[in-house]
Amino acid sequence: MGIEIFSLEGRRALVTGASRGIGRSIALAFAEAGADVAVAARTVSDLETLAKEIESLGRRAVVIETDIRNRDAIQSMVDAVVAEFGGLDIMVNNAGGSNFMSPLIAMRPEGWEKIRTLNYDAVFHACQIGAQAMLASGGGSIINISSVAGISGAPTLSMYSAAKGGVRLFTQAIAKELAASGVRANCISPGWIDTPLNDWMTSDENTLREAEKMIPMGRIGRPEEIVGAALYLASDASTFTTGTTLVVDGGQTA
Repeated sequence: MGIEIFSLEGRRALVTGASRGIGRSIALAFAEAGADVAVAARTVSDLETLAKEIESLGRRAVVIETDIRNRDAIQSMVDAVVAEFGGLDIMVNNAGGSNFMSPLIAMRPEGWEKIRTLNYDAVFHACQIGAQAMLASGGGSIINISSVAGISGAPTLSMYSAAKGGVRLFTQAIAKELAASGVRANCISPGWIDTPLNDWMTSDENTLREAEKMIPMGRIGRPEEIVGAALYLASDASTFTTGTTLVVDGGQTA
C-alpha cells in the first residue's frame, strides 16, 4: 500500500462555499487527486472560473448556484450532482462563517438565528440529504468544516462557537449511526486562516499581530494548509476513520 491510497480517481465530490478560500483550495486538490468536482456557492462568476481550472486538470466540473440556508436549495444541489455524475461519494460542507462579533448582552436574537442557520442548520440538512445519496451508491465520506471556536469558546463569537461546536458533536453522533453503512463522517477544525472571510483581521496589522500571538507557530494559516486533512478524510487513506475532528490551527488549541 503506497501513496495511491490518497487517490480520488473515479470519485464524485461536492464542495460548498467553493468560490474562495478553503473551499476553493479543497475543490482544486480533489480534482488534482482525480475526482470530478461539483462546486457550490452563491457567487457564480467565481465558481465558473474555478470550474475552468478543474477542467484544465482533466476532470469534470459542475457549477451550482445555491443558498445553503434553504433546505430545498440543498436538495436541488445534491440532485444536480447525482444527475450529472451518477452519484455522490464525497461531500464537504464548508460554507459558513460569521460577519459580525457581539457580546452576549448586546446580541440581537436575529443575529443568533442568522449564524445558527448558516453554520449549523445547513449542515444538518446537507448531511441528511447527502447521506441519503451516498447510501444509494454504497457509501461515501462526509467532511464538515467546524472551527477552533467550536472547541474552545470564543468571546464575542458565542453564536459562532455554539454553531461550530454543535457541528462537531453532530458529526460524531451521525458517524456512529452511519458507520455500518459505509458512510463516514468527520470534521476539520481550522484555526485562523488567511481567507477573504478574515480580511477584517489580516488588513489591520495590529489585529493580525494580536491573532498571531495566540498561535504557537506565530502566524495564521493558508487555505492550502487545510487540503491535506481533507484529502486524507476523502480518500481510502482514512477508511477506518469516522467521527473524528482533525484540528489544523498551528498549535492554538494544543
